[in-house]
This record gives sequence, structure tokens and C-alpha cells, in this order.
Amino acid sequence: MSSAEARRDPFVALEGDELLTSAMLSDSLDAAGLRHQVLERRLAPVVPGSRALGRAWTVRFEPSSDDDPDDPYGAAIDYISDIRRGELAVLATADSNESAFWGELFSAAALGAGAVGVVTDGNLRDTEKIAGLGFPAFSISRRPIDYRMRMRVAEVGDPVTIGGVVIATGDLVLADDDGVVVVPRKDEDRVLALARDRLRSETTVLAELLAGESLRAVWDRHHVL
Repeated sequence: MSSAEARRDPFVALEGDELLTSAMLSDSLDAAGLRHQVLERRLAPVVPGSRALGRAWTVRFEPSSDDDPDDPYGAAIDYISDIRRGELAVLATADSNESAFWGELFSAAALGAGAVGVVTDGNLRDTEKIAGLGFPAFSISRRPIDYRMRMRVAEVGDPVTIGGVVIATGDLVLADDDGVVVVPRKDEDRVLALARDRLRSETTVLAELLAGESLRAVWDRHHVL
């Protein structure tokens, strides 16, 4: 399936999917034989407890001192203007600390378009205002500097690599307090089935442990931890 086809196929959440966590998806990817789908480093949420689940819409930035005085943010504006409901903005910067890459107004535009959040291996700015919008945002760090004449949009919609994981437009991405997990589009149905089964099992296991069952007995019965 091409990136364009994947974007036309929105993720349809089932009841209970809002309870899926990065840990559950990570375990389910392991069970499916996909053991390298979690970003190597944790991207910190602007607001602890934030969670975003959606299809990736990718963009890659690279260093550049070029400038268009009449439209210096044109490529980024076009990228955000093309974001779709249920998508997650994925900004690859090669761990750049040159500038921030996303702030309040980008968040407002993405939120208005129905995006579910943003993840980046670069910096955010306006983080207090992003938090006020209620827009889930995850980044390597924060810095107030504008990217104009420091970085530029190099590619939009192509596969990018963040934290050692390749992320293609249309892949399912879940970000929460623990980290960011990527489910390749072609493996999504299989991995989600495993994750949903795990969610049901963990609910049962939790109830039994809280009721006083021993960890050994619960493990022997369900083989879930």
C-alpha cells in the first residue's frame, strides 16, 4: 500500500482503544516478531499524561540558511494545511538543536484540522500555550528559537527515521508518557488484534491481583505481566 493509499484509509478506533498504551503495543509488536518499533529515546510530553494515537503524516527538516522574505514558512504551512483528521504530525530533524520546529500557532492549525498530536526529535516552543490548547505534543526538548534561516522543510510525506525507527506516512503511531511506538501499516491488523486481546487480559489480571491473588498464580493462569 502506498503512502497516499494509506492516508485515504483512516484508522478506525474500536471501543476500548483509548485504553491501549505504548507498553501494550510494544509487547504486541514483540509477539508479532517486530522487535524494533519503539523509538530509542523517550520523547517527553508537554503535559504529563498526554496520549496521542493516529496515522503518521511525516515531514523532514534539514539545515539551511536560505530565506524567502515573502513566504519564509511556505513549505511548513503547506504541510500543516494538508494534515487530515486523525493524523499525527511527525517531524524528523536528525535530533537538531538549532531551533524549535513547532509552536502554538502550528498546533492551533493542526488541532483545527483534526490532527491528534505532534511528535518530533527536535524542539518545541510556546509549550505553555500548546498545553493550554490541549494539543498532545512530544519532543526531545524545548527551545524558543525560530527555525527561519536555520532549518528548512526538505521532504513531506516520505518515510523518515526518528529514534532508530522508520516511520512512513500512514503508519499507526502511539505516543504517551512511556514513549513512542510505531506500527507499520501492513502489520496493523495483526498487531492491534494482539493488543486488544492483551488489554482484555491485563484488565482481568489487574482485578485478580488487587483481589489478593498471588503474582505466581496469576502468571500461571494467564501468562500476562
